[in-house]
Amino acid sequence: MVVEINVNFVNHMNKILAILFLLFFNWTYAQGESAERRITREEYIEMYKDDAIHEMLKSGVPASITLAQGILESGNGNSPLAVYAKNHFGVKCHKGWTGESMLLDDDAKNECFRKYETVYESFKDHSDFLVTRSRYAFLFNLKRTDYKGWAKGLKKAGYATNPKYAKMLIVLIEKNNLSQYDNFEKVPPRKLAKKRKPSKGLAGRNISRKIKLHNNIKYLKAKTGDTYSRIAKGNEMNLWQILKYNDLNKGDVLKGGDIIYLQPKKRKSKEAFHIVQKGENMRDISQLYGVKLKSLYKKNIMIIGTQPNVGDEIYLRKNKK
Repeated sequence: MVVEINVNFVNHMNKILAILFLLFFNWTYAQGESAERRITREEYIEMYKDDAIHEMLKSGVPASITLAQGILESGNGNSPLAVYAKNHFGVKCHKGWTGESMLLDDDAKNECFRKYETVYESFKDHSDFLVTRSRYAFLFNLKRTDYKGWAKGLKKAGYATNPKYAKMLIVLIEKNNLSQYDNFEKVPPRKLAKKRKPSKGLAGRNISRKIKLHNNIKYLKAKTGDTYSRIAKGNEMNLWQILKYNDLNKGDVLKGGDIIYLQPKKRKSKEAFHIVQKGENMRDISQLYGVKLKSLYKKNIMIIGTQPNVGDEIYLRKNKK
């Protein structure tokens, strides 16, 4: 009888410890997620209001509408498409597009989206898109200060499928006083950013290489002689981003053939599980499938830092039960 009580007590304590571990894991995971700097709505408006006004004076599209759509479509400039393709309006490649592109899952898998060198190009392309599509022609008969008419007209013309799209734009415009920019008659000359020259390796050669997508994450494979700093510089990134996105420490050694992600990894993979091979550790599996290392530990109810055994089944999409 005494033995039975002790076993029950131990089982109870194990459950409590497991719950405390998960709570602590979730807290530390959230702290890591919040460390990434995000643009606020106020910053977004200040950064791009001149571009919106500039395009309004050229095309006739109200600056308030452009800003509201940019805020809505890009999540204040923080969406992966905005960050890595400078595409703030979700414009897809469409027939005839010859510029660079980025593949993302949207209405269908691996849809083609336009990629720009500057954010202003995205604003300009947005204006051109509305000006050159006949179904939007009636909008240009409205006053540019009639943001409500423009918002409702965009929905009517089929710009978005969300039935509340017009209302969402109007709320954004009124809440952030974006209509004030529709009254501008001129804007300070826009300063075009100089194109940065690509970084070069030790021998003076360009270290840029083909960027690929896996699990909808941009990555490249390191070459012999590469360094984390050089890869960061060559892709206009900070070193801390390369280290964070790839679960690296400053002292880690980079080897030729290593997968280096240029965007944060996902919390799950399209594949269901992975069978551990000889010599593989949890970070290897994390890199192989583009799944955050902490998320991988959480899915498999493993203590951070421990390693799997050869032949173990590592869950990549759903949580292990």
